[in-house]
Amino acid sequence: MHVVKNIIFDLGGVLLNIDTRKTDEAFAALGVNNFGNNYSLLKADPLFDELEKGLVSEPAFFEGIRKLSRLSLTDENIRHAWNALILDFRMESLQYLEKLKSSYSLYLLSNTNSIHHRAFHQNFSRQTGGRNFDDHFTRAYYSHQLGLRKPDREIFDLMLTDAGILAEESLFIDDLQKNIETAAALGIKTHRLLAGEAIEGLNWRELI
Repeated sequence: MHVVKNIIFDLGGVLLNIDTRKTDEAFAALGVNNFGNNYSLLKADPLFDELEKGLVSEPAFFEGIRKLSRLSLTDENIRHAWNALILDFRMESLQYLEKLKSSYSLYLLSNTNSIHHRAFHQNFSRQTGGRNFDDHFTRAYYSHQLGLRKPDREIFDLMLTDAGILAEESLFIDDLQKNIETAAALGIKTHRLLAGEAIEGLNWRELI
């Protein structure tokens, strides 16, 4: 039985509250009534997949949305609707991370994109009087900066190698089953965070 030395966290649905329906509603208000059919967390249009891998620029993404919608939306229209899914940080969970940091190396592994990345960092800074969200972790790994995304094995391999940590000494917490399955296949201990669960309420003695 290997001792857990590292804890790897997902972001959305784990440390940050998100609601994709808010983005669907915001685009619907702009006249884009089929947005939810083109984008979801589980099955994404190639445009969104490429944005999360950093393979498409923000201007190209905005233009892609205009083509998908067949509407003359401004960049700001799109940015505002795209960011609508970002809600508040789970501050009690983040406070619990400070407790965990005394005994474990903490990492973040998140599928995101440059637009959301900028927005939630700005939100956190405003919410905390200028603090940097990434300071909670030994290192934060974001899909758009790596050219890879979960649930692909490659992003886990890259993170483990770059961080210099062992899979069997690591615990991964995510809210999506596909991501959990990839991590488990690599020998990482896992916990799927279900609706209603919070980091600070988990049975940590059982997990680690």
